[in-house]
Amino acid sequence: MAQSANIQHWRNEIDRVDDDLLRLFNERAHYAIEIGLEKRRIGLPIEVPEREAAIIRRMTEENHGPLDSEAVERLFAAVIGESRVAEEAMLGLNPAAGSAS
Repeated sequence: MAQSANIQHWRNEIDRVDDDLLRLFNERAHYAIEIGLEKRRIGLPIEVPEREAAIIRRMTEENHGPLDSEAVERLFAAVIGESRVAEEAMLGLNPAAGSAS
């Protein structure tokens, strides 16, 4: 089945965005790890539900679609959760988290 050039163009754009997302997810996780190291150094808890809720609230307020607010909330909850898993694994708080690779 032949693909139109238009479909291939949009698939290439999706691939480019996916590459950017992967880089950004890992960059975000790196920053979360740095924050976790500083939190450990000064004795603060790793998980701060108020901060996580504020991030999700800000992202849903900034959203102009086409994703609806619930989709944005689910996406950012997953991103925050995975960043926390990476942070905890790096800090040795969840040794099983790093074994999925």
